[in-house]
Amino acid sequence: MEEKSRCIVLRTVKFGDNKLIADLLCRECGRLSVILPFNDRRRGNARRSGRSRAGNEVCRRFFQPLSILEVDITGTPRQSLARLDDARIAVAYTSLPFDGVKLSLAFFVAEFLSYSTRDLHCDHILYDFVEQSLIWLDTAGHGIANFHLMFMMRMTRFLGFYPDMESFTPGAFFDLREGCFTVSAPCHSDFLRPNDAERILALMRMTPGNSHLFRMTRDERNRVTDISLRFYRLHIPAFGEMKTLEVLRCL
Repeated sequence: MEEKSRCIVLRTVKFGDNKLIADLLCRECGRLSVILPFNDRRRGNARRSGRSRAGNEVCRRFFQPLSILEVDITGTPRQSLARLDDARIAVAYTSLPFDGVKLSLAFFVAEFLSYSTRDLHCDHILYDFVEQSLIWLDTAGHGIANFHLMFMMRMTRFLGFYPDMESFTPGAFFDLREGCFTVSAPCHSDFLRPNDAERILALMRMTPGNSHLFRMTRDERNRVTDISLRFYRLHIPAFGEMKTLEVLRCL
């Protein structure tokens, strides 16, 4: 099987002296792990054209977290690791790799996507949402502090557990298991009291155009981050502990 696809790099692990295993979110085939030989030498043609092929090697610098690439992949459905034959930069970021806040958000989002899309098959709409969100983060000049909160909540729409906004009433609780607001506390412990339930409602109203209007202190933002991750852990089996969370807490 030969496949051409746009993809987003989620993480890489060095394998041996000159190979990488890369986890990708691909537009055409969902989550995929590929093995690739890499080349750390900077060749003039690669710099000018953005192409990574140098013999049968791939430029390692292309495979930074959340890089957006166009790739040629060879493999079969039964293989646990496909082979990446070629990679080209599809979108060249202009600020994300050089802005400390944006870079911290990017590392968090890359790890978050590694857990939340682990079993994802082909989903063009979800992929397009992720790619467009990353491009927005790269080009945004302000109002990015709530990006990860907005991103996580909007992702639930594609993963099947988007909260039911129609069930909200003032003073309602939020049932994390059912993803809906209730007038009284559920008979289990996975719920939010009214103050925190209103935070969920605020997240659901965030868009790239208005997210900067939702003012939060660092402690409030960290509280909402914890709530969002708790919500994900209830709905996605084996959602791991986020190693990048501690860096995010300091923003």
